[in-house]
Amino acid sequence: MRKLLFVIMTVLALLIGAYPFLYALVEAKDTFLNSKSPEILHNMLWKTAFWAHIIFGGLALFIGWRQFGSSFRSKYIGIHRILGRIYAIAVVISSVFAIYLGFYANGGLISAIGFVSLGSIWLVTTLCGVMQARNANVILHQQLMTYSYACTFAAVTLRLWYPILKIITGDPADSYIAVAWLCWVPNLLIAYFFNRRSSQVAFK
Repeated sequence: MRKLLFVIMTVLALLIGAYPFLYALVEAKDTFLNSKSPEILHNMLWKTAFWAHIIFGGLALFIGWRQFGSSFRSKYIGIHRILGRIYAIAVVISSVFAIYLGFYANGGLISAIGFVSLGSIWLVTTLCGVMQARNANVILHQQLMTYSYACTFAAVTLRLWYPILKIITGDPADSYIAVAWLCWVPNLLIAYFFNRRSSQVAFK
């Protein structure tokens, strides 16, 4: 079951990680940008933040899954470290811009708080995870990076939750407000139980 879930996570991460390429293939009116006002779309800072966020966030999502699995880490420690550095840099860039973009989130204050919180937790867990790696605190490093990738994976769960909620409620606006929290809070809870179980196994 764990292997199946890992395969599903990997496939979803690769598919959504390539999401930025969608914007090069379709017109803006057929993407998320269609929901933004002309004033925002002509804001150069917002546009820069948006592109940096989706490109570097997509990169983090695309490579982050490979960091899981003790056999891979043990066998290819050099690759693990290289991917880890790329992942951390990508997350720092994407999360900082995500915090900025959160203030312009569709759905008003509740959505804004949700996305700004996500970006902040994403940034902090990643930076703390890097610090623990440098201090050779391997277990704490792994736990923090698990939380980090749970935040990264919000890009996937957002795109799963939103259409489901729209079908259930028939209200796109309220669905988006809810998904601003649903896309990451359950992910962190799952990461918490995963870390807790891993710690119990490690200390047996």
